[in-house]
Amino acid sequence: MDLASPDTTPPSLLTTELTVALIGNPNTGKSTLFSALSGIAARIGNYPGVTVEKKVGRYADDAGPVTLIDLPGTYSMAARSADEKVAIDVLLGRLPDVPSPDVLVVIVDATNLDRNLYLFTQIRELGKPTVLALNMWDRVEASGIQIDVQELSRRLGVPVVPCAASRRVGISELRRVIREVTTSSAPPCILGEVFEKQVDKLAGWIQEHCPHLPTDRFVLRRLILDVQGAIEREYCVQAGKDGDALEGAVARAREELAQHGLQVPLVETRLRYQWIRQQLDGIYEIKETGERTWSDRIDHVLTHRFWGFLAFLGVMFLVFQGITWGASWAMDWITDVAQPACVAAVESLLAPGMLRSLLTDGVIAGVGSVVVFLPQILVLFLFIAMLEDCGYMARAAFVMDKLMTKVGLSGKSFLPLMSSFACAVPGIMATRVIDDWRDRMVTILVAPLMSCSARLPVYVLLTYTFVPDRYLAGGWISLQGLVLFAMHLVGAAVAIPVAWALKRFVFPGQTSAFVMELPSYKLPSARVVASRVLERGQAFLTRAGTLIFCTSILVWAAGYFPGDHSRLYQLTAELEAVEQSDAGKDALEPWQRAIRQESGRLIRESVLGRTGQAIEPIVRPLGWDWRIGVGVLASFPAREVIIATLGTIYSLGGDVDEEDPGLRAAIRQATWPDGTPVYNLPVAFSIMVFFALCAQCAATLMVIRRETNSWRWPVFAFVYMTMLAYLGALVTYQVGMWWYR
Repeated sequence: MDLASPDTTPPSLLTTELTVALIGNPNTGKSTLFSALSGIAARIGNYPGVTVEKKVGRYADDAGPVTLIDLPGTYSMAARSADEKVAIDVLLGRLPDVPSPDVLVVIVDATNLDRNLYLFTQIRELGKPTVLALNMWDRVEASGIQIDVQELSRRLGVPVVPCAASRRVGISELRRVIREVTTSSAPPCILGEVFEKQVDKLAGWIQEHCPHLPTDRFVLRRLILDVQGAIEREYCVQAGKDGDALEGAVARAREELAQHGLQVPLVETRLRYQWIRQQLDGIYEIKETGERTWSDRIDHVLTHRFWGFLAFLGVMFLVFQGITWGASWAMDWITDVAQPACVAAVESLLAPGMLRSLLTDGVIAGVGSVVVFLPQILVLFLFIAMLEDCGYMARAAFVMDKLMTKVGLSGKSFLPLMSSFACAVPGIMATRVIDDWRDRMVTILVAPLMSCSARLPVYVLLTYTFVPDRYLAGGWISLQGLVLFAMHLVGAAVAIPVAWALKRFVFPGQTSAFVMELPSYKLPSARVVASRVLERGQAFLTRAGTLIFCTSILVWAAGYFPGDHSRLYQLTAELEAVEQSDAGKDALEPWQRAIRQESGRLIRESVLGRTGQAIEPIVRPLGWDWRIGVGVLASFPAREVIIATLGTIYSLGGDVDEEDPGLRAAIRQATWPDGTPVYNLPVAFSIMVFFALCAQCAATLMVIRRETNSWRWPVFAFVYMTMLAYLGALVTYQVGMWWYR
């Protein structure tokens, strides 16, 4: 890794392909500006080895192509989170798959110029060609703020371009300036001569004792200023046996600075804001009216301890009602209309056989298991994009932060966790709003514990089959309804100690301070909202969908091989011939019954069935027989598949649902070899608790893989949740049987 000082010779920007990095504080409209410059189309992935999202777009001007890199929003270059570390690595050209930027565009909220310029003062010290974009200029004009743009540009030594990205104002001018900017000399450091001497001294120590480490001045400044930051940790690790000595050298530099009245890290904030005030003196004027604005009045309610919490609950209620209304019909259409139509089309073209089974039960079912999540994802991210763009999301995070910090998370974790009650897949994708990587990882790993809608068929089948139909509180409360409600709370209750344990033992570290600037309220931009929704939908289909599809094919193969399906194909062909003859329903029953019995035999003889029989000694302490074990294994692509699997095993067919009276009768009548019933109330609760806590969802695990950029965390989630589920089911059954007897 070479971190030598960047080349200060400006490239021939007027004739070459450019790489431009966009960086700015959160809520400055950076992503909106990125979309305005590049259009909606963008490549989205992860930076190698980390969970930070990489967003790259392109556009072309008269001189050639321009590549845009949208860096994570950050308040400072004090690299403590993975996002901030990635930003520094990209700016210094340290990532192998990302070209070193030729031009840096620093986006600031022009209505909060004095605060937003803090990041700019750090970026300018890189010595790269830099442009300052004063975004939200329309609000500057509306509020009467006075900014002398030309004088500001002269004082800062960089081109300054006013723009309003949401209205696409100033975009052409910004493109022109990006192409023409050539200034690349590093300005004097704001922190002064005494500080720079300590940088020189530390550089000399590193060259003498750790010559393999880079001595770029920007990085060494951050090494001194960022106490226990990412750069200090990285340098100490790379120093090897000299790591402790390097840590001591950095500590001595800080002590000597303190002796000169430059206390680290406070000195940086004090001197940078002092410099900013000097540069803005006389050219930046905000008219103070002394009156409370309508924004202040709204915030008085939305950030209030009590009223703000009630408002948040109301917004969440509307969001989830919207998800239910906006996505359920589309999901039902996919499962009830589109998939059956595709299956019917294949069956009309192909005779019964392995290829037809592969296409109908493997490919179509696999594609359906991917696409069925898309409506929920699109609707959820539609609401998230609107709430973010209008400014409410920051208020919601502020209101919930105090509650969430009690389990080691931040206020931004609440929405992803609530979203996971509908489906963990969009909930995990929604964790991208969380800045701190520890909070984001913990939220990802506990999100699958929220009881999603896919678990409901299991709860309904077992509750209405084995829980007595009684009423409590004088007939006001249904016992069955109470059980269904309690099962939805099991995962959430367990998630609290799990999140605490993960934050304490797996992701230890000081809880990050909740720092967030409340953005101004505004109407959401339809273009920005649409681009974000399309990006998330595309990312899900291309990044997670392929893995989910492959998993579905593998489970189909496990349930298909190695049985001899010739008799099943013959019976199916005969049934289809009888159906074409317009025979009555009673005439079809013998073939349908024979097909159900043959399907049950084949799944028992398949790899899936044999595996279920092999694990029966393991699941026997839970009160389960091998058939329940097969149902659990087959439900890996999606939890609700257990219903169809049990229908096949009990020779009822795979098209039964949780309300099918035949399936309920079959599981009531299922017995062990000695004639005792397999199912009873403790067994039913054991199965429900297992499904409430387990990770039986390939889609969730694959999304964790994509969001964390590693197989380590989906494997970790599967193992810890399976252990939790097994332990919970074991205790439920054993205690239940003691009480049941």
